[in-house]
Amino acid sequence: MSTTDDSPIGRTWTPLPSYAEHVAEGRAARDRVPREALAELPTDSRDPMGILDAQDAERVPELVPLRTERMAASAFAFYRGTAALMAADLGRSPSSGVTVGSCGDAHVSNFGLYASPQRTLVFDLNDFDEAAWAPWEWDVKRLVTSIVIAGQSTGRDDKVVREASLDAVRVYARAIGTGAKRSPLKRYYDRFDAIAAERAVDDDIRAAIDAAVKEAEKRTGARAAKKMTELDAEGRVVFLESPPTMTHVDAESEERVLRVFDQYVQSANIDIRALLQKYRLSDMALRVVGVGSVGTRCFVVSMQDGDDGVLLLQGKEAGQSVLIQYGEAEQPQVVTRFIDEHGDGGRVVGMQRILQSVSDPFLGFVRRSTDGAQRDFYVRQFRDKKGGFDMDALDDKAFLWYADACAATLARAHGQSPSAASVAGYVGGGRVAGEAILEWAYAYADLSRADWQLFRRHRGVEAAA
Repeated sequence: MSTTDDSPIGRTWTPLPSYAEHVAEGRAARDRVPREALAELPTDSRDPMGILDAQDAERVPELVPLRTERMAASAFAFYRGTAALMAADLGRSPSSGVTVGSCGDAHVSNFGLYASPQRTLVFDLNDFDEAAWAPWEWDVKRLVTSIVIAGQSTGRDDKVVREASLDAVRVYARAIGTGAKRSPLKRYYDRFDAIAAERAVDDDIRAAIDAAVKEAEKRTGARAAKKMTELDAEGRVVFLESPPTMTHVDAESEERVLRVFDQYVQSANIDIRALLQKYRLSDMALRVVGVGSVGTRCFVVSMQDGDDGVLLLQGKEAGQSVLIQYGEAEQPQVVTRFIDEHGDGGRVVGMQRILQSVSDPFLGFVRRSTDGAQRDFYVRQFRDKKGGFDMDALDDKAFLWYADACAATLARAHGQSPSAASVAGYVGGGRVAGEAILEWAYAYADLSRADWQLFRRHRGVEAAA
């Protein structure tokens, strides 16, 4: 009679590290890089304009002036568009060495509401263009610096800005620590219910949530289709031109999309493949989106059923993550192999599914060759009840609440990584790490503002006020 140890599984089985072992590993990392060292911001060997110019060289040339205009508008808009600069600076800063699946661009405007497949509203991270594996504090520093810059840009008292920033780190520390004690399965099912949150807070904060919910409820694909499309003489749903933000593409580009569209369909989940059989591609256009994304190739695609019902999809170009390209964050071999096989579109989709509590069921990706160059894209629904919070419209109490909500959400996302308990062991209660990250964030806010002024001069924009 064979024993368990004699079985094929028994002979190869080894136990995974326990919660306590992971925590001890995180605490040991403090000996290598003390938490106080997270305050250090090296500023030597920087070439911010060189990085931005190199990025723009890969973008659609006629859209680069629009990107310059949007980034030059304010210190916060510039910060939103410079994830590459921050990744390079983070790569030179002392690091905990404890890595997690990271958003890569976790500023306050990249959190918000969207519809779950069950049609409820969810609050979560909503941008994964730069997502990859990186030290946990890179996302936290990106978030806290955005709280500082957003707070300063909206004229808040410095006491409020500091409180919001410190509380964000402490909330992150508590959330990652509490979550790490739970089973991976329970952490997987966690999500932020926007409607439940609205009922749980006071009137001032409830008003801010209600405004964001109302905005999200209005931003539907059906509403966008009414505004952005029309029926032509043949009964085909086509996009209305609105240069420079919405323009049709040439015949050659349409041919390329037709050739690779089935790639997207095959990359989507099988239920979506079945659903898409009930639609036919009717039109496509090039659309300008965001701040940092302006100039990357972003398409909207209209899908039409037999009764003129419309489904809008968005295909967005995916380049190499700035965490990898400029931060030089080393990736696990499995991630590198995945990117080699599926491209950066696959990376974005994969990381989004890992980091979000629930994701758009229409997510998929495409790889295509154009003039000998490989271009990767990811695909998602266009405007599926997506809404955000206006930093200018939030009073101080709501601003503090929102900073905490973003921090807790980021901790949930990081909690999906195997190293979550190691992060908890390193960060502890958040007081020491919070003070260090706050110091780094204030210093980086000053540095980013100086980069903004330099950018305006470099690109020939009139002197900033």
